[in-house]
Amino acid sequence: MKKYTLKNGIETIIKRNNNTPRSAVVMYAKTNKDEEKAGLYYLITQLLFQGTKNKTAEELATFLDENAIDINVEKKADYIRFKIQCLNEDINLALEIFEDIIENSTFDDYKKEIVKIKGELTADLDSAKIQAQDNYYRTIFKNHPYGTGRKEILEQIDSIEKNDILTAWDEIKYCSQKNISVVSDIETTTIENLLEKHFAGLKAKNTVSQRKEVSTLNENVVSVLEKEDANQAQIFQGWQFPSIFSQDYPAIILLNTILGSSGLSSRLFLELREKQGLAYTVRSVYEPYTLCGNFFVYIATEPKNIKTSINGFDIEIKKIMTEIISEQELEDAKNNAIGKRQFYQETNLLEASLKGYYEFLGLGYSFEEKLIESIKQITKEQIIETAQKYFSKSSALCVLAPKKYLEEANLIC
Repeated sequence: MKKYTLKNGIETIIKRNNNTPRSAVVMYAKTNKDEEKAGLYYLITQLLFQGTKNKTAEELATFLDENAIDINVEKKADYIRFKIQCLNEDINLALEIFEDIIENSTFDDYKKEIVKIKGELTADLDSAKIQAQDNYYRTIFKNHPYGTGRKEILEQIDSIEKNDILTAWDEIKYCSQKNISVVSDIETTTIENLLEKHFAGLKAKNTVSQRKEVSTLNENVVSVLEKEDANQAQIFQGWQFPSIFSQDYPAIILLNTILGSSGLSSRLFLELREKQGLAYTVRSVYEPYTLCGNFFVYIATEPKNIKTSINGFDIEIKKIMTEIISEQELEDAKNNAIGKRQFYQETNLLEASLKGYYEFLGLGYSFEEKLIESIKQITKEQIIETAQKYFSKSSALCVLAPKKYLEEANLIC
């Protein structure tokens, strides 16, 4: 692995994996400002494939398909990620077309793309689960961009003008922190020359973030959505947790594994689905963002089971806060968590994404190895201490169901 800084200031890591036929290039660009209009960054990522000064959208799609080049752009909570994958012999071609997309996208079809996005979001909101999950984020991250959902985007996206797009895109191109990671079977010096050639039009700046701070959830909040045709009740309960930078991060990973992210062996699955037959789906999720994180438990169940399911959550949370787990359960959780992480670097693209992400955060490309060692060292006492530290805080409970069942669960009067 070699660390290298391009002339324009973009930090780069390059790794050569011998005998791998496909190259992967990943670039992270930090979003230093909150969107002035919900959906702006997502709209930009979609427009990047809708034509450049040199190629129409159809010509772009055909070119990428004919040359087996995959370019993907994702809008995340704190950054935009660009991923490129191609055959080793086509890397110059892939970076050439990527440069054209970055430098010459016209954004002319933004109105047409807005119509398309609105249709997709409206279709998404036909899903009871998506409605409930959006409401959960809106509640746990009240008045913060982390809580922006499809509803907010639908309300604001029509107000986005082309100048908004160009201003935000210039901010990303010239004023955001960036880093690039490359994993391939190509000489390092060749990669360096290609990156200097095709990424020269970008700049990297470690500017002070203007992101809004996340307000602490200081009291338990209950938010309900009435949906008369819902066949399942959608229940989310979550807590604000720390980010990946916390020293508790390894213990939180295991806490999540034990509670609900390990599938058939997790406590929530065994207790609420297997023993009580409450769940169609039940799990826990931990999502670390830059400013903070959130940890939620989720169940989809028959509406008549709302109160029983919430009580089941409460029992399992209190149990992990008060009862020391067995050595066997701890060891199983470690094996499960570490075993899953082995898949995170199976391909050049996955490895470039993961190592680039850690570099982007300032944790260093070798953070994964350190994290696995930290997970191995976690004790039973650390699990219970971590559970007590964060589950004792206020929570957001969000439930979607027909009104009758919300009333029966005493969630509305």
